[in-house]
Amino acid sequence: MDWLEKGNEYLQIAIDKAIFYLPRIIIAGLILWIGFRVVKKLVQIVGTALERTGFSETLRPFLSSTVSIILKGAVLFAIASVLGADLTGLVAILAAAGFAVGMALQGSLGNFASGILILTLKPYKVGDWIQVEDKFGRVEEIGIFSTDVLTPGNKILIIPNSKITDSVVTNYSEKGMIRLELEVTMPYEESFPRVKEIIQKSLIGIPNILEEPKPEIGITNFDSHNIQLTVRPYALPDDFWEVTFASNKAIKKAFNENDVKVAYSEGVEIGKIGA
Repeated sequence: MDWLEKGNEYLQIAIDKAIFYLPRIIIAGLILWIGFRVVKKLVQIVGTALERTGFSETLRPFLSSTVSIILKGAVLFAIASVLGADLTGLVAILAAAGFAVGMALQGSLGNFASGILILTLKPYKVGDWIQVEDKFGRVEEIGIFSTDVLTPGNKILIIPNSKITDSVVTNYSEKGMIRLELEVTMPYEESFPRVKEIIQKSLIGIPNILEEPKPEIGITNFDSHNIQLTVRPYALPDDFWEVTFASNKAIKKAFNENDVKVAYSEGVEIGKIGA
């Protein structure tokens, strides 16, 4: 009978396919089971190695996950190859998709690459006081795409990492101290040595000013009304604003007590400083 012959033919085809594919399926299953176990072990080794080499806590999980995805992808590709799948079309599709995603996320990828550089090279760390262009504050968090900086005004600045790597970054905490830049004026008729001594004495009693290095006091400019001085005491980064306010207050008080006059910008008349 025709139907019986057809049935035997289909059965034979099924048996042939089973004989052809069954060993491959078994091998693919073994590759999957062994491969994923090996990947898990390798990811643990990579994580331990990154921790020992001092990689950032933010970067370690990301790198471990990236290694895991790549290795698992390699295992799946090996399985597809064993099963006889044509990977040429799949590779082309993945390449095109990767190109499209890369173009769409060009800015984000720049921030991402900059984040990797920052977390790897560590130009600053959480808790450091930094300045990026005119933005100044303490680093609160270093992310893959941006860095959070807390300003002295208690505002959070979210700075894209690409902007940081493209700019000059001043790290005030790298040396463990910071030098303040205080602008002070004195009239031309005053004696600079006398004013310098007055300022030096006024800074002595201020808490949190470091004894070493000693404060620097010098003439920086001459304008139409005043001689401009710069006072540079040293302090710890966390004491920046406290020392700034205390120093300005002490200098003003010392000028008042020692009758140091200043010239007002409205004219050339010399006037006293109030208490």
